[in-house]
Amino acid sequence: MSAVTVIGIGADGWSGLPTAQRERVLAAEVVLGGARHLAMLPDVTDQVREPWPSPLREGLPALLWKYDGRRVVALASGDPFVSGIGGTLVGLLGRSAVAVEPAVSSVALARARMGWDSESVEVISLVGRDLHAVLRALAPGHRLVVLSSDAGTPEQVAALLTGAGYGASTMTVLGDLGSRDETRLATTAAEWGGRAAQLNVVALDLVGPVIGGRSAGLPDDAFEHDGQLTKRDLRASAMARLAPTPGALLWDVGAGAGSVGIEWMRADPTCRAIAVEDNPERVARIARNAQALGVPALRVVEGRAPQALEGLSSPDAIFIGGGATADGMIENALAALGPDGRLVVHGVTVETEAVIAAAHRRHGGELTRHQVETAAPIGTFTGWTPARTVTQWAFAKEQS
Repeated sequence: MSAVTVIGIGADGWSGLPTAQRERVLAAEVVLGGARHLAMLPDVTDQVREPWPSPLREGLPALLWKYDGRRVVALASGDPFVSGIGGTLVGLLGRSAVAVEPAVSSVALARARMGWDSESVEVISLVGRDLHAVLRALAPGHRLVVLSSDAGTPEQVAALLTGAGYGASTMTVLGDLGSRDETRLATTAAEWGGRAAQLNVVALDLVGPVIGGRSAGLPDDAFEHDGQLTKRDLRASAMARLAPTPGALLWDVGAGAGSVGIEWMRADPTCRAIAVEDNPERVARIARNAQALGVPALRVVEGRAPQALEGLSSPDAIFIGGGATADGMIENALAALGPDGRLVVHGVTVETEAVIAAAHRRHGGELTRHQVETAAPIGTFTGWTPARTVTQWAFAKEQS
């Protein structure tokens, strides 16, 4: 497929482009971009102009093939690699087939206006994404730069923060950054009632309670559940062995309340997880928990494993919290893992413990039993209340 040149345009539009970039756009046979970008271009005889397809990822390959062999320029806002089309095109065409000429990103402009070092800021894009992703990043004293989807995003973010106990957070809405019409509205999330520009970035200086850290072990009451929940201490133990890494995919099998998959995705914004659960009520509950804890992109598959695992993307790690006794479950899980893959299985019944012990004999790994006791009142005194003993088998594949 022919190469594509991607040119970033700032809020000052066509007039703000350097001469060399304007000439490249005018010389193109085909120009792709959003409707707003295409509308700002001067007329060029015989030049084809096409807006991005919707949905983008599904329609983009056909659009690119349609103009294979022609000089194609794609227009993007600011830096095309900041929540833009740049990464999508590189993923489809390869790095050598995509040339990018960025403008100053809205993130860089927002940090400059706020006087914030890049090291002190977390960037979250809500462009085409679920608003609840902001909840994962809530922490007192933390700074966020939120890329808005449209003019309504600041109001939605303000309501979300207020509902989560972060209404006192300073919220600065920066509109049309880099243009002559740049705007700035500053207030608290609880007091927000302004009118934002269609193109805006929200800078947040967070004030609120500690909700949960990035390390594993959220309190059990952070999750809505019906008792089918991998408890806090065991969840932390499992996550230590599952070892989430950026971009890695987890299968959470027999997910219950979805706690392990949710903790996995909270470890890093690029972590991915698929929760597999055959109980419809729990499936809905997992989705609610994921949204409430800031990882709305968690995928939930309704079905019984191992059959429900067929066709899923290959995982980097698998947690089996229920259903380990199903025929072929352990062997199917091991076969699905690639090199360096990690598997953790929990069992509370004699039957599951027998399956785990047999797997340990065949494959090795780490076999442990966990007994957790918590203090509780006994009359006027305090005594220990034991939870069910859980047997844990952890196995890590080695590079062949």
